[in-house]
Amino acid sequence: MVEITVLVNFQGRNYQTNVIVDRKIAKEEILRLAQEQVEKQWTQ
Repeated sequence: MVEITVLVNFQGRNYQTNVIVDRKIAKEEILRLAQEQVEKQWTQ
């Protein structure tokens, strides 16, 4: 497992978030997880 810092654009603003994933996971999956994480944080 590795921790990756991702910059996500959500509602016109940039947010930096960390995602902990397996080393073999695809870049697209990492970006999807980061986007979901930011959306969940700001829509609750």
